[in-house]
Amino acid sequence: MSVQTSAFSLTPEEMKSIEDKLCIKKKLVQAQADEIFSVFREPLSVEEEWALKFVYAYSPLQDLADVPGSLFLSHVRSTLRMRQEVPWGQRVPDDLFLHFVLPCRVNTENIEDCRAIFYEELAERVKSLSMSEAILETNYWCHEKAVYTGSDLRTVSPLTMIRSARGRCGEESTLAVTALRSIGIPARQVYTPRWAHCDDNHAWVEAWADGTWHYIGACEPEARLNQGWFTPPARRSMLMNTRVLGAYHGPEDVTLATEWYTELNLLENYAPTKELTVAVKDLAGAAVEGASVRFELYNMAEFYPIAELLTNEDGEVVFKTGYGDLLIRAVYQGRWREHKITIDQTDRLELVLDLQNQPEQESGVIDFDMVPPPETEGEELPPLTGEAESLHQQRLSEGTDIRTAFEATFVTHKESIDLSRELSLPEARVWDVMQKARGNGQEIAAFLRESSPEHGQWPLLLLESLNSKDLIDTFRPVLHEHLDYSLPLRGMLPDTLFIPYLLCPRVAFEMLGPYRKQSQSAFASDERDAMVREPSLLAEALKEKFIPWEDLPNLKGKGTAAGTYRIMAGDEESLAILFVALCRSLGIPSRLHPSERKPQYWQKGSWIFADLGIKEKGKQRMGSIRLVQNESKGNMPEASYYENISIARLVQGKYETLHFPFKETKLFDEPLPAEEGAYRMTTGVRLKNGTVRARFTYFHLNEGEESCVAVTFRSTDEEIPVLGTVDKHTELRWQDENVTTLEHSVSGTAAGTLLSWIEPDREPTMHLLKELADLRQELAERNISVVLITGSAGTGKSLKTEQLEILPSQVRLGEASPASLPEVFRSSGATESGYPHLVVLDEAYQIRYVSSGYRIGAVREAIQVSSQLAGQRSEPFQHDGGSL
Repeated sequence: MSVQTSAFSLTPEEMKSIEDKLCIKKKLVQAQADEIFSVFREPLSVEEEWALKFVYAYSPLQDLADVPGSLFLSHVRSTLRMRQEVPWGQRVPDDLFLHFVLPCRVNTENIEDCRAIFYEELAERVKSLSMSEAILETNYWCHEKAVYTGSDLRTVSPLTMIRSARGRCGEESTLAVTALRSIGIPARQVYTPRWAHCDDNHAWVEAWADGTWHYIGACEPEARLNQGWFTPPARRSMLMNTRVLGAYHGPEDVTLATEWYTELNLLENYAPTKELTVAVKDLAGAAVEGASVRFELYNMAEFYPIAELLTNEDGEVVFKTGYGDLLIRAVYQGRWREHKITIDQTDRLELVLDLQNQPEQESGVIDFDMVPPPETEGEELPPLTGEAESLHQQRLSEGTDIRTAFEATFVTHKESIDLSRELSLPEARVWDVMQKARGNGQEIAAFLRESSPEHGQWPLLLLESLNSKDLIDTFRPVLHEHLDYSLPLRGMLPDTLFIPYLLCPRVAFEMLGPYRKQSQSAFASDERDAMVREPSLLAEALKEKFIPWEDLPNLKGKGTAAGTYRIMAGDEESLAILFVALCRSLGIPSRLHPSERKPQYWQKGSWIFADLGIKEKGKQRMGSIRLVQNESKGNMPEASYYENISIARLVQGKYETLHFPFKETKLFDEPLPAEEGAYRMTTGVRLKNGTVRARFTYFHLNEGEESCVAVTFRSTDEEIPVLGTVDKHTELRWQDENVTTLEHSVSGTAAGTLLSWIEPDREPTMHLLKELADLRQELAERNISVVLITGSAGTGKSLKTEQLEILPSQVRLGEASPASLPEVFRSSGATESGYPHLVVLDEAYQIRYVSSGYRIGAVREAIQVSSQLAGQRSEPFQHDGGSL
């Protein structure tokens, strides 16, 4: 190749690297290469050519399969045009432009041609602003478009989020990054893989302005940069990541560098850090190169690897992390060793592997504590002027009004009823679908009108088989394809198999698209007939043709089934999803095993594991696990999956958590089917300071046998100090406009009452409301009064009807003046943490529990304290255990 002059200050070596990556991609897509890369035959300027090459070289392989070249070209041209038009376009260095403005992908969202759309909306709003002001203004725009709500793991696209007007933090930050990039501002999504002090994670945004990176809470504007409700929790984190496509060589710390992407460790921007060196050796003291070192912390009842690094030629890895506890696990060729460490006591850890003998899993019960980094106070920011605060609140209110007006255009209850009667469909079921479809409701209604007259309830059954998000970003052509190509197969199966495992197009968390017509025409009729009789033939055909390939770890299994089939290459999850999709297209009921997540097909009355050549494939050597929990004593919790209990199987030296529904409590009704092997059950209870009292219970499961495992928790009894008081004469204005004092609003004694000052529409408050809803049964059984107070932030906001509907009946909502906030919440730490502020009162209106800001699990902690104050406790549960 001749040396060329690049439009983006690329060196000859960098240009050659891009060309080499393109060659690799062309070989991987094989017969489809001419079509996929045809866009390069368009007339292109030098700048367009190299921007397009960069996008193609570093986009995940699945994107090349799913995204038309015309979309990539449109994206590139829009981005280059915008760079010329925005006032700061030429001030952004080429390196930052290529890595943080040009890329289409932010997270695992579906790629859409939205850059020009966003630029059209934002350009006039920011053209006279500085870069810093433009970042703030863009976030106000995002707030107008969407607000936080919890949802499943699939990340919807920015356009879909706008259509829905809400999304989780990963989707909020994807929207904000996309919007900022659309006006030429370098932006990246920052996330903590898992918090150390509570059971959740979070994502936000960093944006670059005139030489400096700043952070914002996506769709949650503040009046200035580098401020957000997540600032105090971030100081307790163990890792902050951002993933950059390509070989990025900026000044930030690098967690992991591959030839396709770079993971940056941004923790130092938010929290105190320390470097830990882990050395892996064999029994002779020789370095073990290529060993996997997993840095695991307790979160959601499992030990989750926040980072996994390979040892160098010296057998070492270096990891920068926070001042909390980690479980370090080294794995090499199926051998392993693990050790729990406290970071502030350790600079170097050596793990020795016996490479000659196969290790055996530990046995019995092991107890240990996992301590998160301590709470620390940040730098106190100067107060905003009254004018600045007033303007900010006005902007928030205006944004809420704009978003609310858009939501008013969604299909109404009356319109849904009219549709139901027009099509003779059940009113409640149609309304349930319409509510979930949100801004896509008219599209869903049109699909029902077009298909229900011919097919009756089957179009509705198809919609009901989908996840809520599918109803927001799936359109009529896709729905018609799946309906039309599946209904002719209906008579072959009972509805209990047909609806979830053949009619339903959803397999896991992949992007839905049409695939049945393509799948049915992919094989000759005699091949199809043979595969229907013996689905293992389909598995063999895929295994023979499929090329294993992974580039982005978080994108595994997220592309479309049609795209995976088109290039016949990808990761194991995508192959499994493709197999299930092909089976369903051919009339073979198929699924991913509920807990193992491996492909199965239905044959002769039972589920059979498909052999796709995947490591540790299911081999039908199955047994069952029966969990036995003794009656709760003291404050022992009820077992709830991913909340305080999980089960993991040992696979090639690593524990892989079995998948059961989040917060599933019905784990004791029936034996749980599972593959034979070595298992570890994790139980844990988190204390108020974030420390987890963890317990490992080891056991084995043999083929055809049932293993009974006792579910036990460690004691969590703690002293309940007096932390302040609440004025019982505080006046509250209730929803019926009556005004009473707090003393007269609490029925009976105040002992155990939960009192919370909230800020509607902000993510921390949304988490508290969801926890109240999730724990409605426990609140009712313990007869705990809950009072929510709004208006304390001076915004006059109140909860929406849909928020009120999910709350337990004993929750009351009132308004009070800012002066009602107790003194305990006037410290700098509580002020920085922000709303919600939660307390538990005793009979003398003394505060016995406090929580400020974002704290997952605060409601459950408050319930435990309330129960103790009300005398609902017995002797602490005693246990025996080892130590780790």
